[in-house]
Formats: sequence, structure tokens, C-alpha cells
Amino acid sequence: MSEESAAVAKIADHRPLHEVVFVILDLETSGAAPSTGAAITEIGAVKVRGGEIIGEFQTFVNPQHGLSDFITSLTGITDEMLADAPKIKSVLPDFFEFVGSHKETVLVAHNAPFDLGFLKAAAAKNKYPWPQYPVIDTVRIARSVLDRDEVPNCKLSTLATFFGATTSPTHRALDDARATVDVLHGIFERLGTFEVTTLHELLNFKRKRGKRALD
Repeated sequence: MSEESAAVAKIADHRPLHEVVFVILDLETSGAAPSTGAAITEIGAVKVRGGEIIGEFQTFVNPQHGLSDFITSLTGITDEMLADAPKIKSVLPDFFEFVGSHKETVLVAHNAPFDLGFLKAAAAKNKYPWPQYPVIDTVRIARSVLDRDEVPNCKLSTLATFFGATTSPTHRALDDARATVDVLHGIFERLGTFEVTTLHELLNFKRKRGKRALD
């Protein structure tokens, strides 16, 4: 668990999971890391509580530079689609408003360090304070609850198929966020077998690794 997760978990860490607001997010970007000059091109997010979707957020973001052929081929996003999109400076306030208070909301992402790295870099660059949200990484938690004889890896496409997600990942932000919602709920069902029922238990869960556990 990260330091920021630990800090916020102390505020309301014993809420039952069905009472917690989770915002599952996904980004598309123009490259692999903010440090290389890459920027966010699309944000998709789904807000859920008690297994029900209570809101969705989607927007293109103008990265202020052209996209490579590889990125366009991967995502289907073109320079023309982003030309009139808002810049990240004006998107962030709307995104933070959608996510809500860091005292109530938990952020969820598949490979969370990637998405959170871009969002935090954008917030810092534009002088927006980053709310100290607790963060759940579905890659990490899936590795703790699934065995090798169930899935060969923890790619989003693999887990979406395994858990019977109603939306297939497409390398588009909202589709991938919707697929991650179903993956998260599948993980929650599995966590019930480990008697994990509260936010505190979720943030601190780490299964002892057996020989069949995923690396």
C-alpha cells in the first residue's frame, strides 16, 4: 500500500466495500511516460458504488503535439480528433469534480502507476494540488487472488475475458475503464473468499504467495 493510500485509509478505512465510491479510470496517451514529453490524449472514468454505475466521464485532451503513427494505429485516435479538444489544464478541474472528495473516493486503474503518473505530472505542471486519493491497482490485486491455472497473465484483455466483462478493452479510455469495472467486481467476489470486506482490508490485502500464484 502506498503512503498516500495509508494516509487516507485512516479517515474511513473500515467502510464496507459496498459503501465505498470507486472511480475506475483509464487514459490514452501520446507515449510511454510524461518524462519523455508524452501527454494525455483521452480520459475515461466510471464511478461505481455497491456494484452500480452512478456516473461516467469521457473527454479527449489536446496534447499540444502530433501523434505517432503507432499511437494512432493502436488507439484509433488521430490528430484531427484532438485538434479542437480541451487542453489538460481546463480538463483537470472537471475531472476532479467528477471524482469527488479524496475522503470518500478511491481511484482504481489497471496498472495504476502509469495512469496516476500522467495525471499527477499534469496536475503538477499546471499547479493543481493532487488530492491524496487511496489507489487500487487491479493488476496488483489480481495477482494476489488468481492462480496460474486460471489465467496466464494479468493483462486487461485476459482478465476481462476471464471475468466475463460486458465491455471488451479497445485501447480507448472509456471502453477500457468499463472493462476494468467488471474486472474489479470479479476481483471483489474473489476477495470475499479471503474475508476481505472493508476498504481497510482491501488496501492492506496481500495474499501469501504459493507456487501456483501469478508472478
